[in-house]
Amino acid sequence: MFTGIVEAMGVVRAAESRGDLLVLDLACDVRSLGVVAGGSIAVNGCCLTAVAVSAHGFTCELTPETLRRTSFGGRLRPEVRVNLERPMRADGRFDGHIVQGHVDGVGCVAGVVALGESVEMSIDVPPDLERYLARKGSVAVEGVSLTVADLRPGAFTVALIPYTLEHTTLGSARTGDAMNIETDIIAKHVERLLALQLHS
Repeated sequence: MFTGIVEAMGVVRAAESRGDLLVLDLACDVRSLGVVAGGSIAVNGCCLTAVAVSAHGFTCELTPETLRRTSFGGRLRPEVRVNLERPMRADGRFDGHIVQGHVDGVGCVAGVVALGESVEMSIDVPPDLERYLARKGSVAVEGVSLTVADLRPGAFTVALIPYTLEHTTLGSARTGDAMNIETDIIAKHVERLLALQLHS
């Protein structure tokens, strides 16, 4: 489990096909992140396994399923930055919100409006994700825990403070960019329980 509090940004060193896999090599401060071989790490909100770790980065293997369901397809090129977060420790302080690292779908930046030092970003979402979004509810965008500031049909808006813009990849997001979206797990469980109750 993750919290959506980005701990560092990594940089893509290479992304190469190997059979049906995409092998992703990332540069980051491995020591401060505590990345270990076989351990999980959220990359732009997607839970991946670090299959190999070096002094200056780590490698992950992405399956066709991962590429289909995330914003990674075509975006993972050398020098591209990504958001990184370690899994939450069982005895750690909870922050952000419950993030599983299971991307629900891919949104698209519909607009970025600067409001002084802050930014409002509007993101179009697939129809099947709309029902899990609520004003002032939680959503993870590229692995960043955010609050839904506003809703309109087919889209939601988030407000980004200067710290978020500086310390995550959202600061360089532009209209048309694809975004990994993970909606609130609690909303999905409530929907499932209500559906079971109605059909029992």
